[in-house]
Amino acid sequence: MKHLLFIILCIPILQLPAQKTTKPAANAATATSGYNINVTVAPFKKCWLYMGCYYGKYKNLVDSVFVNENGSGTFKGKEKLPGGIYFMVSPSHTLLFDFLMDNKQQFSIKADTTRQDAVVITGSDENSLFQEYTQHLATKVPHLQQLQKELKDAKTKQDSTRIQDELTKGNKELNDYRDQIAKEHPDAMLTLFFNSMKRPEVPAAPKLSNGSIDSLYPARYMKEHYWDDVPFNDDRLLRTPFFDPKVDEYYKYYVSPEPDSVIAEVNYMLLYARESKDMFKYLLGKFTDKYINPEIMGQDKVFVFLFNNYFSKGDTTWLNAKQKEYIFNRAYSLMANQIGEQGAQLDLTDTSGKASPLYGVKAPFTFLVFWDPHCGHCKEQVPKVDSAYEASWKAMGVKVYAVNTDEQLLKDGKDLDKAIQDWKVFIREHNLNGWVHVYQPPKQRQQEVASNKAGFRQLYDVFQTPTMYLLDDQKRIIAKKLSLEQFTDLMKAKLKK
Repeated sequence: MKHLLFIILCIPILQLPAQKTTKPAANAATATSGYNINVTVAPFKKCWLYMGCYYGKYKNLVDSVFVNENGSGTFKGKEKLPGGIYFMVSPSHTLLFDFLMDNKQQFSIKADTTRQDAVVITGSDENSLFQEYTQHLATKVPHLQQLQKELKDAKTKQDSTRIQDELTKGNKELNDYRDQIAKEHPDAMLTLFFNSMKRPEVPAAPKLSNGSIDSLYPARYMKEHYWDDVPFNDDRLLRTPFFDPKVDEYYKYYVSPEPDSVIAEVNYMLLYARESKDMFKYLLGKFTDKYINPEIMGQDKVFVFLFNNYFSKGDTTWLNAKQKEYIFNRAYSLMANQIGEQGAQLDLTDTSGKASPLYGVKAPFTFLVFWDPHCGHCKEQVPKVDSAYEASWKAMGVKVYAVNTDEQLLKDGKDLDKAIQDWKVFIREHNLNGWVHVYQPPKQRQQEVASNKAGFRQLYDVFQTPTMYLLDDQKRIIAKKLSLEQFTDLMKAKLKK
């Protein structure tokens, strides 16, 4: 189950502020504090307009105003708004146009929705520069978009080359225009955004000592310079539509998926952003969401690192009790079953009532499966495990240690007797022969609880069934929660190696 990032941050997405025709006097902005933004947006009259901002990959509405019969109204607030790219939203909740929010938050906006280039902002130097830039884009981007379409539909190599050359020239002109703005206005918010949007231009690859071209140089250069001039401690970057996708691109294409490599990158960003008000919170939430239940096996080690180095040290005071409980419980369920670590000992009881510990199984591979005879998915998957076992695993020396997780086994009396009987019937009917079948008796579980010891569910993160692990001859965890085909391929590869 995917646990979304904003279980932590709880950012509203296009959630409307409470509508009101007048604002309390306490919210009125003075000339030197808070915000006071006069708006007139044709053709809207006697209706609500909304102001919002980007927040990572989300959009968050921050205020509303009821415009009069002339289409005019004023957004007011006692506290200044965080800097970044904001937008105006229509009564039907469509985005109309973007503008900048800098430290000077007393200005006026006049716009006409029938003309995208007819946005006039007075009283804000940052927005004057931004409007100049957007008007320039309006003259260039349509042609570049048309060239992109033509390139896609090109019939000949000659046409493709010609169109690509035009595209390259047009993009260079845009980049040169941005560079000129940055040179003339080095401290402008727009310059910050330009620098943060840039992708490194890779120079020609050098030759190696043997005379061949260094083919790895472009990727290495991109990674080393990807974040040049990007200050992770500047919260304004968070309120843009381009920062979050750039982070995703970096981890997808330029960071090795190996957990230790990811940890180094994540930790660098978080330490850099730590002094910021919002960026640290956002990045920690983003990385927690990504690695708490990762798509790539073993990357939950990144989440365990985040827990040990940030969550458990009290850096996340904004979490409420429920959120903190979830984060802590998830971390405790992953700590003992990391790839490469020794699997926890299991001293369980077999179908005959005899002790049959996990570490008593001697084999080059031990396949550990937690299952419940009454679980629908287990009824489908466990026989497939046996098919794989009979087809090839047995010949590779694999031993299957199967743990029955049925909660009825924790109850004494008739419930326990029936649960054991159902278990044995399933084993017999599906010919699960040659396996080590075990369960945890009620008294053993009671003793664990009384002594505050972790049970097998926490030790092996067993909160859904079936849950499967592959252990080596020393009972180190070498794989978990893969498909049966992936488990088979991994064993074959290790034996071949």
